[in-house]
Amino acid sequence: MKLKHYYRRLLSLLWWRRRFAQFGDRSLLFTPLLVTEPKRIFIGNQVCIRDQARLEIVRAPGADWQPKLEIGNRVNIEQGVHIVCQCSVVIEDDVSITPYCVIVDTYHPHDPPDGGPKIGSRLPNRPTHVRIGAGTFVGTHSVILPDVTIGRGCVIGAGSVVTTDIPDYCIATGSPARVVKKFDTVSRQWLTAPGFKG
Repeated sequence: MKLKHYYRRLLSLLWWRRRFAQFGDRSLLFTPLLVTEPKRIFIGNQVCIRDQARLEIVRAPGADWQPKLEIGNRVNIEQGVHIVCQCSVVIEDDVSITPYCVIVDTYHPHDPPDGGPKIGSRLPNRPTHVRIGAGTFVGTHSVILPDVTIGRGCVIGAGSVVTTDIPDYCIATGSPARVVKKFDTVSRQWLTAPGFKG
């Protein structure tokens, strides 16, 4: 076990650090994984990215922006997580992304559906984004869709589909995800969101 650990550290120092735009101290990547355009990917310190993850940069034809995927410090990204960035994906410090989540700042325009390249290869012709605030926990099999900002200290329930912004210190669940509780920093209590019985 220790031998594998030292091998990963050595691989990080000699291989990954040279490939990425930034690769912080004590960060580890587990293989196999898929990485495209690593020079557009910035990884902070003490980041752990587990096997079967996908970090993909894609480019819309004729785009006048440069895609950038930023992963902060002390972030853990577990097995099978799929991140696609066509413009801007920011994962702030101390975020936990559990297995088999999908985070995408892109979508496939489908108008017209009967002409041009296949829908699956189309990309938007406008800037998009995803931002996940510091300290947030994203439950397994969750999907975070384009143009979403998730606040600090949030919990995204397992299997959720996040289509709209989530404020700081909230619990959101469901498809589409809805806020069910919010932490009151004054009373130090979780308050149930109006209209939710739980």
